[in-house]
Amino acid sequence: IGKIFHKTHAGEGEITPFQAVSTALAGTVGTGNIAGITTAVTLGGPGTLFWLWVTALIGMATKYSEVLLAVKFRERNKYGDWVGGPMYYIKNGLGKNWKWLGILFSIFAALAAFGIGNAVQVGNIVTSVNDVIVAFNPGFSEESQSIVNLVLGIALAVLTAVVLFGGIKRLGAVTERLVPVMALIYIVCCLIVVIYYADTLPAVFHDIFVGAFSPAGVTGGACGSMILCITWGVKRGVFSNEAGLGSAPMAHATTSETDPVKQGVYGIFEVFVDTIIICTMTALVILCSGVPVNYGEAAGAELTIGGFTAVYGNWVSIFTAVAMCCFAFSTIIGWGLYGTRCIEFLLGSRSNMPFMVLYSLTAIVGATMNLGLMWSIAETFNGLMVIPNLIAVFLLSGVVVKMTKEYFAKENG
Repeated sequence: IGKIFHKTHAGEGEITPFQAVSTALAGTVGTGNIAGITTAVTLGGPGTLFWLWVTALIGMATKYSEVLLAVKFRERNKYGDWVGGPMYYIKNGLGKNWKWLGILFSIFAALAAFGIGNAVQVGNIVTSVNDVIVAFNPGFSEESQSIVNLVLGIALAVLTAVVLFGGIKRLGAVTERLVPVMALIYIVCCLIVVIYYADTLPAVFHDIFVGAFSPAGVTGGACGSMILCITWGVKRGVFSNEAGLGSAPMAHATTSETDPVKQGVYGIFEVFVDTIIICTMTALVILCSGVPVNYGEAAGAELTIGGFTAVYGNWVSIFTAVAMCCFAFSTIIGWGLYGTRCIEFLLGSRSNMPFMVLYSLTAIVGATMNLGLMWSIAETFNGLMVIPNLIAVFLLSGVVVKMTKEYFAKENG
């Protein structure tokens, strides 16, 4: 894993392994790592965290397989860029008779990109900014709020376009700087809160492990179903690191690394950072700080903000808003790549530019309109991506096992 941080050179149409991992993390580390975890803990209880870890361990194996296959079966497009992902390991690994499955995946992923990858994230950004403005200016009118939302939408559309139109090289350059910095600052701030309340850790971990199998016992009966606890843990785990969705392999396929097994290991690292570290830190801030949790009732980022406020003071709401904005923007540009790759597979390279324009403009729509039902449908497409991808991973599992055995036999020989 340490080799991922070594400075390496990438040729035309490719990015370094570190940039590939950063781009993949850009797509996975989103507002769900803050607000999503809070919802899971309040509705499923502290035990949700245990099932989140279990899901992450399974997800590491899944992500390793996906990334290995993406690098193994990738190809160059007309511009000389590496392109890969589920649709390509379906086409090049399973054969042309299975291309319909790749088409199905690409349709689901392209549609999901507009919703879960863009509009939902933009909506979270404008909500975070508005919450901070209202906190410091209670008289902030709805009319003013609408203007701010429009300005934010236009700004995000421009920033997204600038990154995406710059190609894979610019995307890699942005993510390798943005993702590590934002993740490290957030983790350190969480860690300080956890250390500050270190005396509560034994009780918190007791609630996590006992609550995983008997949630009613640690939530006062508010979360009485073990099935509910498992469901929220698995759901948040899967949608946090996106293992099995087939999205991140599209970023890993752009790497300059020629060994699929090595890049697959970097995929394991990606899941570890996203779920085991960042999601766990968010949950521990809530559970250790003693902020009141109404189990059985959905909650958002306000609980995380409450945990931070207890240590840092009220100004931390600004930090949380900035963190939410950075996490959300990284997801927007990461999913911009995924959507572009899917459209390119479906309609050819000429469709890339029109898609990127439309994708960038979606930020304005997401900032100014409430499209609840449409985005719920988009999230459904996000979940449907799993089906064709996991079918392909299962059918190509023999390739994964063979290449892994050969790699470690060579390393140990």
